[in-house]
Amino acid sequence: MQSVQQYLTDHSINPTIQRIVIMDYLLTHHTHPTANEIHTELIKQIPTLSKTTVHNTLKLYVERKVIQQIDIDERNARFDGIIEAHAHFRCKKCGCIIDVPLSEIKNLYPKEPDFLIEEAYINIKGYCKKCNKII
Repeated sequence: MQSVQQYLTDHSINPTIQRIVIMDYLLTHHTHPTANEIHTELIKQIPTLSKTTVHNTLKLYVERKVIQQIDIDERNARFDGIIEAHAHFRCKKCGCIIDVPLSEIKNLYPKEPDFLIEEAYINIKGYCKKCNKII
């Protein structure tokens, strides 16, 4: 938790216990959870944690660029503690979201562009290995 506290401090975020626990959850659970999923899990640890606190904390984290908000799910915003550039794959059957390294999709972007790419959001949809066997 000390490193999470320092990470937040380094990004000018006051490291309250709620903020530390939320950030720690995102860094250790790579399931791309929704705000409600985070709340449901963390309320077991902090019974006084409100949904508003979770939503406000996630909004702050996105603004400070310590997490990513992923809009790959049509119904819910999802959150990712990994901020390094990568793509996301979402299974159309089970809904799982999997990180995809950019090296695996490197041919999707120009090799020598005449422009500077600062951000890219790549969402891929299809069927995961498990669901593909069922189809």
